[in-house]
Amino acid sequence: MAQVRLYVDDALGAGQPVTLSRDAAHYLFGVMRLSVGAEVTLFNGQDGEWRARVAEAHKRGGVLEAVEQTRAQSLPPDLWLLFAPVKKARTDFIVEKAVEMGVRRIVPVATEFTNSERVRRDRLQAHAKEAAEQCGGLFVPEVAELSKLRDILADWPDGRRLMFCDEAEAETGEGSSSARAGRFAAASERGPWAVLIGPEGGFSDRERVHLHGLPFAYVAGLGPRILRADTAAVAALTLWQMQLGDWT
Repeated sequence: MAQVRLYVDDALGAGQPVTLSRDAAHYLFGVMRLSVGAEVTLFNGQDGEWRARVAEAHKRGGVLEAVEQTRAQSLPPDLWLLFAPVKKARTDFIVEKAVEMGVRRIVPVATEFTNSERVRRDRLQAHAKEAAEQCGGLFVPEVAELSKLRDILADWPDGRRLMFCDEAEAETGEGSSSARAGRFAAASERGPWAVLIGPEGGFSDRERVHLHGLPFAYVAGLGPRILRADTAAVAALTLWQMQLGDWT
């Protein structure tokens, strides 16, 4: 197995040439010091994983040739992660772990208490690609533009359920009695889901009441302690994967 793994936009098939961008060529030939004949692993999120060989190597470009498929394409569960952005390094951590743990879509949301209201989607998308390259994933989730939570909930897609993590659960251990009957702990229906993580300051009272009243929402607690937003994202994805995802 080649040590260098690269996400590409090109179609992949036996004998298919892949033209490298300037950045990719710099990484392969300038940073990793590869030369003609060296092997790399390629994936594009659609055609599986392929062993490829360097056919041309230049400072500002190059060509790879796909040789054989090493893994068939597979997709993670139909799971979205909605989270309120935090500081840059911690937001990067959330995106990275979401890719590693298997989500289909990453959606930054602005809540009433969100501290960071500026998100560079292109930077987070590039970070998601790098995470997939490093963790051996075959799929790169789309990173959506930052949107207001209330707008997303108002236009929620039919058939998709929402697991939201309420910090009040850590305080009471029981959660609100207004939560939809059959909280997430009792949920058993697979299919399209989303996980929502609140901001550092938690959900506002108005947001909490609104979420508890939604027919597609399932409240979940993450234990007796208040978790940081990035820790909560990992904990919530773990909980969902173990109960309804492809870990079971």
